[in-house]
Amino acid sequence: MNRRGSVLALLALGAAARPLGAKAQQAGKVYRIGYLSAPTRASVEPGLQAFLRALRELGWVEGQNLIIEYRWAEGKVERLPDLAAELVRLKVDVIVAPAGSAALAAKNATSSIPIVMIFPSDPVEMGLIASLRRPGGNVTGTTFTPGPEIFGKQLQILKEAIPGTSRVAILSNPADLSFALQIREVEAAAQSLRIRIQHVEARGPEQFDSAFAAMARERADALLVNGTSTFLAFRASLAELAVKGRLPTMYSFRENVEAGGLMAYAVNMRDFVERAAPYVDKILKGAKPADLPVEQPTKFVLVINLKTAKALGLTIPQSVLSRADELIQ
Repeated sequence: MNRRGSVLALLALGAAARPLGAKAQQAGKVYRIGYLSAPTRASVEPGLQAFLRALRELGWVEGQNLIIEYRWAEGKVERLPDLAAELVRLKVDVIVAPAGSAALAAKNATSSIPIVMIFPSDPVEMGLIASLRRPGGNVTGTTFTPGPEIFGKQLQILKEAIPGTSRVAILSNPADLSFALQIREVEAAAQSLRIRIQHVEARGPEQFDSAFAAMARERADALLVNGTSTFLAFRASLAELAVKGRLPTMYSFRENVEAGGLMAYAVNMRDFVERAAPYVDKILKGAKPADLPVEQPTKFVLVINLKTAKALGLTIPQSVLSRADELIQ
């Protein structure tokens, strides 16, 4: 299905929940969106542009009937609460929050302004919504995974790609509260795969060198970077350090592999950010977030960077290569 087709298909989402008396946007009125994001704008620009294109297809044009207040945490999750408070003071009509950390900051800042979340791994357990079918509060949108078990699947694929793996380091940002949900699934998978887990933390690039030094001391065989968007801004640095440390690495975003990472098992971030546009459209036309079902991804892609594999001196088994959706030469 093409981009236009996917957007139009999503217009049907929650149609039954649309208030019967909801009016189309008032003629001549300019609406204001808050866009609250953890990484830098440059690191997610393709996804942002996909979102803006989808809005235009729905009749919303930035600078005409729409003003977007961008707030970028520049990879510093701890900045999100203050940035969310700024958007609330501006009385925006809706807040778009890519990543669980941004959605949590927005929800903690307001219980009345509608919030369209993107990417939280388990919004119910995180307390963002009551249920996927009936969110119940001021938050709706899309999830990053069909459930935290996807992170255990990443570890399994990593083990299959590097059969001798017995110790895997997991890099996480301790400021990202969604990590606790992910790690439970990874640890359960690690036990069944007979893999020992090494937990390594980094709040930003200034701690990457020490994090990789810790992995080297513990003789990690591979690295799993947890599903947080806060590291996206520094994906080139992560890829370079992983190759330097000869660590095969699994990521949650295709963009990491484009930047030189070894592999990712993930949704297409650009397409998924685009899917937030129909939610914004419905809300600005009168729909209540509480009544709009949350969408889960149905397709994940395995992307492998063969150039990086060669740099690491790896030969990926044919059984894994044959399952890859994309091989980057």
